[in-house]
Amino acid sequence: MSEKHHPYPAMPEISDQERVLRAIAAFERLKTRRSCRSFTDQPVPREVIEHAISAAGTAPNGANHQPWHFAVVSSPGKKAAIREAAEKEERRFYGADGDKPKASDEWLDALDPIGTDANKPFLETAPHLIVCFAQRKGGIDEDGETQNYYVNESVGIACGMLISTLHEAGLATLTHTPSPMGFLREICERPDWEKPLMIVVVGHPAADATVPEHAVKKKPLSQIASWL
Repeated sequence: MSEKHHPYPAMPEISDQERVLRAIAAFERLKTRRSCRSFTDQPVPREVIEHAISAAGTAPNGANHQPWHFAVVSSPGKKAAIREAAEKEERRFYGADGDKPKASDEWLDALDPIGTDANKPFLETAPHLIVCFAQRKGGIDEDGETQNYYVNESVGIACGMLISTLHEAGLATLTHTPSPMGFLREICERPDWEKPLMIVVVGHPAADATVPEHAVKKKPLSQIASWL
């Protein structure tokens, strides 16, 4: 091996019973997470967002190249620009301007129980939009040339850790993925070797925020896991 290795970090000395209790406690907190589409403009401390992104930055990733960048958009002007561009793509997706929808009938039928449409006011209302970028190149030094590996997988895991940390901090989130979303690179002033993967909308839920019944249904453990 060409580089020095360090001892694996010490794990807590706890019993198997305590491990089970910790796993249950984490599940009980995370199972209350729901996507939110109605936010207030109540401020969220920058330090909360910084720590959540730092947590995301500890995610496992290909060759430790850490192929991600999180652009936090808080200025009203930038948020308005993102909303305008996103809604333009959403109108094409839903066929809201009278044109044939980009989405298939099957896709639109799948979205119908959730009740989404081309209007995305939360992109302006919520205090922060975290635009998550996948870096195709750059390496750990972000030189824009070194090849990165398992990029989508790595960034996907990091985004999951980001959302979990924000939920732990008592905040509501929504993943928003307009398609195409190349406009986010320009608005966030990111290089062309970065690909925007999603917007994580962050803030406090509005008093009248609701969750569709369809979204409450979760597959049971017996359906999502198998023991071989």
